[in-house]
Amino acid sequence: MATLAQILDRITLPRSADRVAQEYEREDHEMFRLRMFPNEHVYFYVKKIDNSKVVRESDPKTRRLCWRVFGASCATAIFVSGLFVPAVYSLLAGYKVEALRQQKQVLERERATLDLEETKMLSPARLEELARMQQFVDPTPQRVIYLDGKPEGTFAKR
Repeated sequence: MATLAQILDRITLPRSADRVAQEYEREDHEMFRLRMFPNEHVYFYVKKIDNSKVVRESDPKTRRLCWRVFGASCATAIFVSGLFVPAVYSLLAGYKVEALRQQKQVLERERATLDLEETKMLSPARLEELARMQQFVDPTPQRVIYLDGKPEGTFAKR
């Protein structure tokens, strides 16, 4: 792309044949020339480094600091867990109360059915039927013994 200065040079300056030929030759060479890569002039030397024999130096301050951080994080976790204990306990107690309410309802229903069965079993009609089945006979008045609590002297004394 031509700039304004090049355009003005072409218009105002007369060109000779030699100059035109040189420009054509230069344009031909420029046309087939490759652009430079970025940082092509920079040379990187890669040196292999073997650190397998190097031993890391221990730092007692860093080790102490790591243990302190570990202890502080454990203490914080225990403290936060301790804060949640009452809430979890009340939640579990609520579940237990609800289970006990349901059990109470079941037991009340069972008690009602047992009371009904007991009243059926102890009804006078049922007792008379059982007496007839087992051939129970009412005792005669002479065979009835009344207990009045008066000692007659027939009992052994201590």
